[in-house]
Amino acid sequence: MRPVAPQKDGPLSNEDISSPDVQVIDAEGENKGVMRTRDAIALAQEQGYDLVLISPNAVPPVGKFLDLGRFKYSAQKKAAEARKKQKVIEVKEIQLRPNIDTHDYETKMKAVMRFLEEGDRVKVTMRFRGREMAHQELGMELLLKVRDTMEPKAKVESSPRSEGRQMVMVLAPK
Repeated sequence: MRPVAPQKDGPLSNEDISSPDVQVIDAEGENKGVMRTRDAIALAQEQGYDLVLISPNAVPPVGKFLDLGRFKYSAQKKAAEARKKQKVIEVKEIQLRPNIDTHDYETKMKAVMRFLEEGDRVKVTMRFRGREMAHQELGMELLLKVRDTMEPKAKVESSPRSEGRQMVMVLAPK
């Protein structure tokens, strides 16, 4: 069994190119036509560049004269910039009880609004303890009130459903 060469990251360059012919584009972006791969590599190294495949699936593959180190560095910078601009959506949780006081309810709704404005999803959990289980309709009414209160800022991703001793509803920003 032949040992398998480790897979390189990034585009194929110079001696890694297995195709016999390549379409060559020089450092200025000028099309030089189809050449033998070894001739193209020699010409690129003569000019102080590497032959890098920029379109390996084309027939014949397209290679360009580039400084490989600089090319990899700029690709790395672009990837880091894209990661920095990415927003990770979290699921925040607010827990309620069926007999919550009005002021406590308003405080919780302010927190829900803040989470939604930050772009996060909110999981509203209604906890039932002891005899509260006999009055689940009170919890359902409260969750529907939350839904109606948040209507301008949020859409209901999953409507209120019962899961044992709690009811759960998920809101997402509009």
